[in-house]
Amino acid sequence: MTIQLLPDHLVNQIAAGEVVERPASVVKELMENSLDAGARRIVVQVEKGGSRLCRVRDDGIGMSLSELTLSLKRHATSKIASLEDLRTVATLGFRGEALPSIAAVSRLELTSRVAGERSAWTVKCSGGNVSEPLPSAHPRGATVEVRDLFYNTPARRSFLRATATESRHIDLVALRMGLSRFSTGLRYEKDGRLNYDLPAADGRAGQEERLGRLLGAEFLENALYFEQERQGMHLRGWLARPKYSRSQGDMQHLFLNGRAIFDRTVAHAVRQAYEDVLFHGRHPAWLLYLDMDPAGVDVNAHPAKLEVRFREGRRVHDVVRRALEAVLEGTRPAGPSGSGEPGGDDAMPFSYPARGRGLPMRGLRPGSGAGDLALLLGASPGCAAAEPGAAGSPAASGAVREPLPDPGDAGLPPLGYALAQLSGVYILAQNRGGLVIVDAHAAHERVVYERMKAQLNEQGIGSQLLLEPVRMRAGQEEIATARQQREAWKRLGFVVDQTGPETLAVREIPALLAGGDAQALLRDLLSGAQSRQGQHSEDSAEEITGRVHHILATMACHTSVRANRRLTLEEMNALLRDMERTPRADQCNHGRPTWRAFSVKELDRLFLRGR
Repeated sequence: MTIQLLPDHLVNQIAAGEVVERPASVVKELMENSLDAGARRIVVQVEKGGSRLCRVRDDGIGMSLSELTLSLKRHATSKIASLEDLRTVATLGFRGEALPSIAAVSRLELTSRVAGERSAWTVKCSGGNVSEPLPSAHPRGATVEVRDLFYNTPARRSFLRATATESRHIDLVALRMGLSRFSTGLRYEKDGRLNYDLPAADGRAGQEERLGRLLGAEFLENALYFEQERQGMHLRGWLARPKYSRSQGDMQHLFLNGRAIFDRTVAHAVRQAYEDVLFHGRHPAWLLYLDMDPAGVDVNAHPAKLEVRFREGRRVHDVVRRALEAVLEGTRPAGPSGSGEPGGDDAMPFSYPARGRGLPMRGLRPGSGAGDLALLLGASPGCAAAEPGAAGSPAASGAVREPLPDPGDAGLPPLGYALAQLSGVYILAQNRGGLVIVDAHAAHERVVYERMKAQLNEQGIGSQLLLEPVRMRAGQEEIATARQQREAWKRLGFVVDQTGPETLAVREIPALLAGGDAQALLRDLLSGAQSRQGQHSEDSAEEITGRVHHILATMACHTSVRANRRLTLEEMNALLRDMERTPRADQCNHGRPTWRAFSVKELDRLFLRGR
């Protein structure tokens, strides 16, 4: 066969294969046209998963009679006119392929009217054959009606999924459009039933009301709003607190200059920001709006315009990661996620000796035994409070036993003050709101970990030479791993040498971990290093930092207070104050929650008080 020009209707159908994947693609393209037209309100109506009907109506600037017929020709667009326009395109559409491609595989009707014209005009197109325009009644704006999608391409139609599946894809498109432009009202109907009718929302209160309706009230209750300007980029949005994590990444939305996209660079930056606060296997929920110079991004990199190419991807990654890390640092009792009022040392009504110096880095000092603890109000033996005058209690060490906190005291810190220890694991405290329960090990682990990171960044972690090396039998794979990790461990004050064919010896340990179980720590470090081998193809600065932090997290876990350690009130309160000063203290290093609060009203409901 010789080379020849393809007929227009065949060219349009080939283009439709790229643009129109399914009914949701039609809704997306039509809604993007409406937004580009400056619509303040969009109405979307679909039937039978969009295969029977997709109708989009807007109140935008509309199209004149000459533009109406021209819009159904390929590459006819008002968005760009030159190569320079393409480099800096800021509109959602720009190729001029959507309408002719949709018209090639459906029965399409287009009606539009511009301001100042006495009449609207309608054109119909069936399988690419365009009718003569006819006058009609229509307010300013445009309505595009697409019926019987793929009626003339049975093979394409057979690839459509079940109606419910196609309907869910349209739901997602409408959701993203509703999230992308708060200033545009959106009404969405399916099979004659109203899904939602969202008014335009210009202020933050109105925007969050829309978020609650689209993403759910629970997301909004757990969302942290932020807005930052960094390196010429404007980034704002809502991050869900780490405790509001999901089993899959289905609540992650990114908008670049108003365009809904998926980008691996940004997704990786978000994962790194959540790295130390998210439970293994869980996914964070977030909504990000990134505005930047259009010249810094190529939006013509994907047939459906769902992916882009950043000209300086590393810079974008750095901006997003640092911005999100700054927000997540506030997830602590004294930060935006706490239920109490922000409080610092100046606001504390009581004075505990440990308050100034914080928790001892080598672990909490245990009490002298069960004799120094008393049952609290007849509770079970697992729930105890330090007894005045007992050995190891604040009173015995010269501290004055403080009265129980007054719930009405406006100066109470967010976590309040300790009342007792439950089962050697949990600290029970009272704050202004009611009861606070703290997992002592998880909380102390976060405090130690953040302190070690800060010390490493500021001055490095000093080491302590052991009087006698701690030896351990090891296999050949473990010995090879120890040799490979030796310099990284040495930087953190942990010196390990091979002293025999099957023997490793710990000669120095971090000064912060003096008194810890060196052999158990070495086994955990070996296990962690072996599990992470092969995950990194190159040693970038970020990857090295991540591995160092992983080692620090393991060390912090070993030095943190263990279960069944009897704590005095002084020690418990020192931990509470440290939590309020420590970034990300709402979660331990593994993403588990460190504390939970129960209001008096919740407790009253539990015990049926007032009924």
